[in-house]
Amino acid sequence: MRSLEDVLAAGSVVTDGAWGTELGTHGLTDGECPDLWNLRQPERVEQVARAYMKAGSRIILTNTFRANRIALEPFGLAAETTAINRAGVEISRRAAAGRARVFASIGPSGKMFFSGDVAAEELRAAFTEQAEALASAGADALVIETMSDLAEAAVALAAARETGLPVVVSIVFDSGRNRDRTITGATPESAAAELADAGADAVGANCGRGIAGYVEICRRMRAATTLPIWIKANAGLPELVDGRLVYRTTAEEFAGYLPALLAAGADFIGGCCGAGPAFIRALSERRMACA
Repeated sequence: MRSLEDVLAAGSVVTDGAWGTELGTHGLTDGECPDLWNLRQPERVEQVARAYMKAGSRIILTNTFRANRIALEPFGLAAETTAINRAGVEISRRAAAGRARVFASIGPSGKMFFSGDVAAEELRAAFTEQAEALASAGADALVIETMSDLAEAAVALAAARETGLPVVVSIVFDSGRNRDRTITGATPESAAAELADAGADAVGANCGRGIAGYVEICRRMRAATTLPIWIKANAGLPELVDGRLVYRTTAEEFAGYLPALLAAGADFIGGCCGAGPAFIRALSERRMACA
């Protein structure tokens, strides 16, 4: 697949939901490396991917969000980078069973690139290694997600483009008085324009806030680019209750924003933290009703 045109041929697409919080419901504990489960608990990872496919996801991501060697190093897992990434794609491909596309996840390094905590050369090498492993394992596209620094996103995008796969870049807008900027001050408009100029095949936003705030974020990104827009909101902001994080938004409330997101220009719609398979099922049902 060299473009996203065939994926969007029938209109907007429902993607998948949260991975980290969903793995938590399958036994992942605080402090564990979720990505290592691709090698140690592949059947549980596949259960998550399969649940999204059954819920109606036409695109399933991979459990590789923090599987670049910089992020894996604190766990002593840098040497496992390629194996973890390849296994992540293979697991999602098995779960998809030809009924959904597999877009492989690339998350941030965990370092403050804009503060000089990591050199550009080291960052580029890490993202290149990860992108090549994901592409060689058979991913249909790459999703650079939850990026709060446009400069780091641009480095990851340059590395991902070398694979020849379509690349989605998704940004976190959770800062500023209106929670409509990145931590480095980028707006939805500037992010969309800069990433389009840098060669992204789709741009969007994920995490950081509940779905209600994503309608305006989507509208502003759409005004700045003609590229497809990717939106994956949280199930609200988490609250700490009896020592655990609780997301208050229900699946029905979440899916209720689908028409507004479509009107705002969203092409890919899914969920992030707290939004599990029930949310995707509700989105899929509302999407069919809107067709």
